[in-house]
Amino acid sequence: MRSSFPSLRSSSLFLLLCVVLPFARAQEGPLDKSQPKDITPDEIIKRFAAKEKEFKEARDQYTYRQDVLVQTPDDGGQYREVFDVLFDDKGKRMENVVFAPQSTLTQIGMTREDLDDIRNRLPFVLTTDEVGEYDILYVGQQQEDELHTYVFDIAPKAIEKNKRYFQGRVWVDDHDFQIVKTFGKTVPDIRQKKGQENLFPKFATWREQIDGKYWFPTYTKADDTLHFSTQSTRIREIVKYQNYQRFGSKSKILYEGKEVEKSEQKPTDQQPDQKKPQ
Repeated sequence: MRSSFPSLRSSSLFLLLCVVLPFARAQEGPLDKSQPKDITPDEIIKRFAAKEKEFKEARDQYTYRQDVLVQTPDDGGQYREVFDVLFDDKGKRMENVVFAPQSTLTQIGMTREDLDDIRNRLPFVLTTDEVGEYDILYVGQQQEDELHTYVFDIAPKAIEKNKRYFQGRVWVDDHDFQIVKTFGKTVPDIRQKKGQENLFPKFATWREQIDGKYWFPTYTKADDTLHFSTQSTRIREIVKYQNYQRFGSKSKILYEGKEVEKSEQKPTDQQPDQKKPQ
């Protein structure tokens, strides 16, 4: 987000552990720092990165609705956009905006990076193609609702110009070896000449199992304060991902290296396997 006030100053990038701790939830058990049994952390990383690649390819074959709400609670400002991610008659991916009232945000402005993050980085994926760009540290095991998970802290090894990354924590289900929750932020914050500063809030994204196979993002929440030079602005952001439906086409969807059978009929709505916050 970019401040709507004219004079801005830079702020340093916070440490990884400072990102993680504030979002602890009552549904989480205590963090067990013991090493996993019968499997190494490196093997867990290898397995969940491979699953993330399958997840990314599979989600590209689904339609869904994304509902975005950004608020500045102190003054009642609000940005809202609802759009459907669909396919045209040639099978090309497209977006159809179904609701987008005039923004009433005055303390901040939505930037190109904000909109790109909402579409591409809040539902963070870490595939075998990107895993080499990150330092990944095993920190323990933790219960997330009914799921037992392995917990890893993630930070980019280096930040290349004009490229954005995720920094924070991921929780990996010990059965499917898929990421079921992420918490952190997109980096870097963007600081240019005086009077220009683009800061980004910490967020958590929860996933639910769809079609009994893939853990897709269904809910993202951010509630953070961005410290600009002229004022500190509280940001509240909620993103919902709804109505996942597999698109009937000739393309292949793979799960654990095998093709998943597809039907031209739309599947019935799936019941979530994991609770999400209210």
